[in-house]
Amino acid sequence: MNIILFDDKSADDLLPLTYTRPVADIRIGILTIREKWEFLFNSKTSTITRDYLQKKFPMIIGKQNLLINASIGPLPEHFEEILKLEASQQLIYDDCVIAIRLTDEELRTLLENVNKPFKELIELTGFLKIRSNYKPIRIQNPWDIFTQNGHALYLDFQALTKGRVSQVISKDNQIIGEENVFVEEGAKISCSVINALSGPVYIGKNAEIMEGSLIRGPFALCEESTLKMGAKIYGPTTIGPHSKIGGEVNNSVVLGYSNKAHDGFLGNSVVGEWCNLGADTNTSNLKNNYSQVQVWSHSKESNIHTGLQFCGLLMGDHSKTGINTMLNTGTVVGVNANVFGADFPPKFIPSFSWGGANGLTEFSIEKAQEVAARVYERRKITFDINEQEILTEIFNITREQRKLHT
Repeated sequence: MNIILFDDKSADDLLPLTYTRPVADIRIGILTIREKWEFLFNSKTSTITRDYLQKKFPMIIGKQNLLINASIGPLPEHFEEILKLEASQQLIYDDCVIAIRLTDEELRTLLENVNKPFKELIELTGFLKIRSNYKPIRIQNPWDIFTQNGHALYLDFQALTKGRVSQVISKDNQIIGEENVFVEEGAKISCSVINALSGPVYIGKNAEIMEGSLIRGPFALCEESTLKMGAKIYGPTTIGPHSKIGGEVNNSVVLGYSNKAHDGFLGNSVVGEWCNLGADTNTSNLKNNYSQVQVWSHSKESNIHTGLQFCGLLMGDHSKTGINTMLNTGTVVGVNANVFGADFPPKFIPSFSWGGANGLTEFSIEKAQEVAARVYERRKITFDINEQEILTEIFNITREQRKLHT
């Protein structure tokens, strides 16, 4: 069975994170949503996503296709229900399409109408609806990533460690709840305290926890990532692969390839890939009047209520902050922005903007690509034509945002 993960209308609500990736490649828990489904099915997946991302994330059509909503984090129960789907049947929960089974001809016919969100196309087909008995884990807004991270981390931990034995942890560490700690091959932990009584702790392949780190689960440190000396981590928190993290972090998700290497506080936040938070960057995650936090919505083009009392930073890929940057509660930073200067910058920083409280200017696409190429080169990754075209497209489609907010 060919498996395709499709973006529904939540792709717009998950901006700025989905400017640069399909919904399937958002990390929540230990794995990305794509990695979760591939682990469950023991099979590779392809993607239906935005046109300008499709070249980097191509779609493969088979004779028989299972289309799965990429905003859904898999449950074992959903896996069993999906396997029972017959041709031209879809699995739903309330108004949410979880999965649909289509022949190649049905899928090609469905894709002919490209002007509507894919979710609407599925609802228009009239295929037989099978109702799921299980409420899905669904990522519809950026803040869902950190609010649901604890549950997702627990499920991933159970799946990844089942029937396996952890690497031995050095005796110079203090481990509380050692049965809830799993360490992959090549990981190093020195002179640190890990408390896994409140949730599991997963340390990925070749990751490192330096001396003096204090960790309270649930927590995941993914492959090749580093916790700097004296880091203080409160779960549920996930640090994606190839990242460096220091200072204090609480209930946050760093998708990967990003650095917060120095002191400063990051709380109730989501940080994309290829980001860098300068020394002593601090996020406020609670308003002084304790009221619910509003954030800028790219899809609504206005501030919306999160329903949360705690919400910090939502940052798209390739963005950076200068040293001593102060970010207000519920700050949204787009793609390839550079935030710096004294005092609090605006709560919404459009993509490809430079500056802060004293005003914003446009960051040229040429210079942005030069920086991105250097950053990729440091990781021995090529900033290829696909990456260049994606950033150029994002620069163009966010032009009006910069006119209105700079």
